[in-house]
Amino acid sequence: MIRHIVIWNLKDHAEGADKAANLQKAQTLLLSCAQVVPGIRAFEVATATPGMDCTNDLVLHMLLDDAQVLAAYQNHPQHLAIKPFMKAVVNERHCMDFTV
Repeated sequence: MIRHIVIWNLKDHAEGADKAANLQKAQTLLLSCAQVVPGIRAFEVATATPGMDCTNDLVLHMLLDDAQVLAAYQNHPQHLAIKPFMKAVVNERHCMDFTV
C-alpha cells in the first residue's frame, strides 16, 4: 500500500478570491477526485481547524493499493483538470509518498 500526503499553503488572494473562498473551492475540487480510479482505499481532505496551532492550510491524505494506482490517479483527466486552479492559488506545496 502507498500513503500519499500533500500539504498546501494558499495565497491570501488569488483568482479573484480570498484565501477562505479558495480553500473551500480547493477542498471541493479535491474531493471530486476521491473515486476517479479503483484502488483508492482512503481519501481525506481537510482544512486547518480554527484556533489550533497549524502551519498549513490544506491537506490531502490518500491510501492506495500500489504505485500503479497512484500513477493512474495523478494522470486521470479529472485530477489533471484541477491542477491549473491549484497552481494559481497555492503559495507552497509539500508532498510525501511512502510504502505502508
